[in-house]
Amino acid sequence: MRRDVESGYGQPVESFPPLFNGSAHVLILGSMPGIASLSAGQYYAHPRNAFWRIMRGIFGIDESLPYSHRTTALLNQGLAVWDVLKACVRQGSLDSDIVSHSIVANDFKTLFEQCPAIGKIVFNGSTAEQTYIRHVLPTLDSKHAAIPAVRLPSTSPAHAGLDFEGKLNAWRNALICVKPD
Repeated sequence: MRRDVESGYGQPVESFPPLFNGSAHVLILGSMPGIASLSAGQYYAHPRNAFWRIMRGIFGIDESLPYSHRTTALLNQGLAVWDVLKACVRQGSLDSDIVSHSIVANDFKTLFEQCPAIGKIVFNGSTAEQTYIRHVLPTLDSKHAAIPAVRLPSTSPAHAGLDFEGKLNAWRNALICVKPD
C-alpha cells in the first residue's frame, strides 16, 4: 500500500517563508513545521519543542515574548531560520511520516543570493540534514555547496534520546560564536 494522499495517508503541507535579513551568517534548518507550528503560523510553536528554550539559554531570548519579538531577536543575532522542505505529504508531525516521493525542496539558490554572508548551516536534526544533502546540495553551485554544516540534536519533543541540557550544550557549542569578528 502506498503511503500518500491517494491511499488516504497524509495530507499536503507547506512550510513558511524564511526568517532572515541580509546580515544573516548562520542558517538554522528544520525539515518541515509540525502541526502545532503550522496551526500557529510560527516556527517551533509546539510547547514541548525545546527550540525557544535553547535560544533563551544561548542568547537570552525569552520564549514568553511575542513571536515577532523573538524572531527579531534571532535576526539580531545574525541567524536565519527556514526548513529544507517547501512542501510534502505527511500524516501528523513526525518526520518519519513524510512521504518521500512527495518532497519539494525550498529554493536555496535564491536564499543564498539574498543572504551572501551565510557561512554556516545548522541542521535541527538528522532529517533536515539528510533531506538537504539529497534534495538541495546537488542543485547548488560549488561555493554554496561548500558552506560548512553541522547536524545538531533535534529540538523536537519526539527526539527524546538526549535531555534538555545535552541539547542546549550541543546548540550552544555550535552557535555561541555566531557573531562575525
